Amino acid sequence: MKIQTLVFCLLISASSWAQSSIHFDKTNHNFGKIKKGIHKTVIFNYENTGTKPAVIEFANAECGCTQPEYNQNPILKGQKGNIKVTYTAPFSGVFKKRVTVKFAGEKAVTELIIEGEVIL
Repeated sequence: MKIQTLVFCLLISASSWAQSSIHFDKTNHNFGKIKKGIHKTVIFNYENTGTKPAVIEFANAECGCTQPEYNQNPILKGQKGNIKVTYTAPFSGVFKKRVTVKFAGEKAVTELIIEGEVIL
């Protein structure tokens, strides 16, 4: 019985440890059709539901046409923050771009995705 209780406690502990304490309201955004050369921006909002302050370690875009902007000040428990992602439409056609976000102290990264179609 003691072993079962220990295993149960370890499983509960491991599952809560693996869950992120950062929750985004959305991680995908579709701009729809946009004109070539136009800058389009979307803001991805998140909330810190953990007990420790949340600090963005990095937010990396996969190409130079996508620019993430964020504040590196700590976001306390229950507070909200955001990451602004601006896309400059350099070529016509369908696009799908990713921004990888890593918070200090979190093992997992979050992937923010923007997509749409650039028209002439």
